[in-house]
Amino acid sequence: MLNEVIVLLKSCLQISDTSDWDGDTELLGAIAEFDSMAVVTVITQLEEDFGLIIDDDDINAEVFETVGTLTSFVQTRC
Repeated sequence: MLNEVIVLLKSCLQISDTSDWDGDTELLGAIAEFDSMAVVTVITQLEEDFGLIIDDDDINAEVFETVGTLTSFVQTRC
């Protein structure tokens, strides 16, 4: 699941190299491309790729803290 999330983020953020990313890779505040519009794009793509329905109440900064926290969020919804 971690690799799937990294591939999704790479595509959504249009980042060319994520080879050194892992669960501890920081997102919010650490990656310039990861702004509020990117969050919306990532949420939409997560819903499409994983068949999720994500309510606004489910989203907070902690979900997008690291690749690992985002992956954990997706795993709890699948």
